[in-house]
Amino acid sequence: MSPVTLRGLTLRNRTVVAPMCQYSAIDGFVNDWHMVHLGRFGIGGFGLVILEATGVLPEARISFADLGLWKDEHIAPLARIVDFLHSQGAAAGIQLAHAGRKASTPVSWLTADDLATEEQQQKLGYEHWQPVAPSAVSHDPANADYQVPTALDKDGIRRVIDGFVAAAQRAEKAGFDTVEIHAAHGYLLNQFLSPLANQRTDEYGGSRENRMRLVLEIAEAVRAVWPADKPLLARLSVSDNAEGGWTVEDSVVLARELKARGVDAIDCSSGGLAQGRIKSAPNYQVPFAHAVRAGADIPTMAVGVLGDIHGAEAILENGEADFIALARGALADPNWPLHANTALGGDYTAWPVQTQRVADYDRLMVAAKG
Repeated sequence: MSPVTLRGLTLRNRTVVAPMCQYSAIDGFVNDWHMVHLGRFGIGGFGLVILEATGVLPEARISFADLGLWKDEHIAPLARIVDFLHSQGAAAGIQLAHAGRKASTPVSWLTADDLATEEQQQKLGYEHWQPVAPSAVSHDPANADYQVPTALDKDGIRRVIDGFVAAAQRAEKAGFDTVEIHAAHGYLLNQFLSPLANQRTDEYGGSRENRMRLVLEIAEAVRAVWPADKPLLARLSVSDNAEGGWTVEDSVVLARELKARGVDAIDCSSGGLAQGRIKSAPNYQVPFAHAVRAGADIPTMAVGVLGDIHGAEAILENGEADFIALARGALADPNWPLHANTALGGDYTAWPVQTQRVADYDRLMVAAKG
């Protein structure tokens, strides 16, 4: 629960809410759902709350219901959420993303009946479009939800880079404390990195150096417009978890290059390609965070079933990572940092004044268990 500083940003503790897609936006705009969903994590004591994968271009969204930051009109509604998180003592981050060949996919809980009429489609903001990717190869040919994408040409690549830059500038205007470049989970930048998805023969394909080129160009371009006193994060799938794919060793090399270009911490996840599977279990991705931290000498976030408080504390104490990021664990317990604080010997002053009666109840429950 100790504070930690990245550049000019000091977080009140090392707990992070990892980005979680809500598939609840229309035309990229946040709404009351996002305010309540995200605001409770600020109330609950998290140090940093990172908004979900946010499309830097309209075609960059995973689905039509994703958040966006491709136009200035998106700024003001996001600023309202940022302001509330700040009022509760939390820092606010946003993940800038491009889905690549995994774009224009369905929202899982919507059925054909939900989209049967034009009126229903308009109400939900339904859109469908042609995805782009490093190569014209489907994410999963056996799954009809994924289209065969159009391979990006040089102009298309420049559009992607410019999209990340413009979105970062809008994030600054909205008041965000940090932005995270999404290069994980089988989305566009991960597609460029992985030899399983990237079949290009130009300067963006072939060798590892070439496959890293777009990620590094985006990092350089975003860092150039992002304030020098604000940290820049990157999320990596440290391993594709698939034979012939991107590896831990590759991620260590990439993390070193990202650090040299001004990236301040690596959010360490894995997987995302159809060829790769890994069974989730408590702490299952911590070795990825440890490997990148040790190999690249850069702060890392561990993520993936880390809800055990004392186990999470041990990860930090053992030097395996610098931050503990929760997603589903945060949904299950938005007050996880407050409970962690007391479980680790802290007092109840971290609870918001409006919830002191809850803190009193929590204190009695701890005493009863003791």
